[in-house]
Amino acid sequence: MATGKSAAEKSKGPTPADSIIDAFLALLAEKPFADIGLGEIAARADVSLGELRTTYDGKLSILADFLRRIDRAVLDIADAPSPEETARDRLFDLIMKRLDILAPYRVAIGHVADAARRDPGLALCLNRLALDSARFMLAAADVSTGGLRGAARTQGFVLMTARILPVWRKDEDPDLSRTMAAVDRALEQAETWSRRGDKAIDLLCRVGARFEHRRPKRRGRRDPDTAAPAA
Repeated sequence: MATGKSAAEKSKGPTPADSIIDAFLALLAEKPFADIGLGEIAARADVSLGELRTTYDGKLSILADFLRRIDRAVLDIADAPSPEETARDRLFDLIMKRLDILAPYRVAIGHVADAARRDPGLALCLNRLALDSARFMLAAADVSTGGLRGAARTQGFVLMTARILPVWRKDEDPDLSRTMAAVDRALEQAETWSRRGDKAIDLLCRVGARFEHRRPKRRGRRDPDTAAPAA
């Protein structure tokens, strides 16, 4: 399985950050997100609480680094975009690669997802982390993330992934046939919503441009303090 590290990085051995991430994910595989304390993470990682504080602000920042690790692993093995492939084909391949790399963390991810359903604040924080990850996945598929359309695509990718994960978590087939079918359906729906969204954005832009064109221009006003005094 890809780790997202270079040979030089591997030769140096695990860093405190690596140990902390691994410890947290191991604990997440054993118990719910809310039941894991910072002291417990430090003890499992065999670092002091002070070292943990120096390295991370808390559990969310550890998760953020875990996502960066997964992103790196996916991007390191991703094929360069080919003009013969559609964006849908490229995204399908990237999502399946990502799920393959995430396989050892399936239970841990389930506990995070369960916690997010119970805690709207946590869900919003996780969405922000997922948006950062989504931008790189879309970039790897040569899908633009700039502007209003790009923001919509990025959020759509996050929501699409959130719908796929529950299927993947329960898919026990070695070939992940149910998961692949879910990914295919989700991408088809995403294409439909993307076309509708593009039309809606085009309409808003045209309306905005027309409004700006018709809005009367303000005449410049003379500053009373600088106006010429009456004769």
